[in-house]
This record gives sequence, C-alpha cells and structure tokens, in this order.
Amino acid sequence: MESPCILLCSIDSKTGYCFGCGRTRDEIGAWTSYSDQERSTVMGQLAERLKGLERKPRRETRRSLMARQGETL
Repeated sequence: MESPCILLCSIDSKTGYCFGCGRTRDEIGAWTSYSDQERSTVMGQLAERLKGLERKPRRETRRSLMARQGETL
C-alpha cells in the first residue's frame, strides 16, 4: 500500500496538516481503510498542502537518524 509517510509525525496547529506528509490526523488514522482511489485523491493534494506549511519539524526524523547512524558505523 502506498503511503506518503516519512516518519516525521508532527501536526501543524495552523493548518492541521502533518509537517512530514501533509495529511490530516483523520486521513492518517483512516489511511489503511481508504480505497486506492481515496488514497490517490489525497496523494494528489499533498504537494500543494506542503507548500503552505512553514517547515519547523520538532524533532529529527527516524529515517534521518538511521541514515546518520549508518554513516558513522
């Protein structure tokens, strides 16, 4: 199943969109129950949503942490 999640789960209080993927809490919670068409519709909106967010993640993403640790091993 396709997912836009980048493991940076932090919701912007202004817009209600996740800083990492651009989905709302409701969309994130219902993602696995969505049809392929519903997921595709949401995926088509994410780039525009993310443009409107001021990028201020509150923590390092799990993926970036793993990548950073892998470089130092």
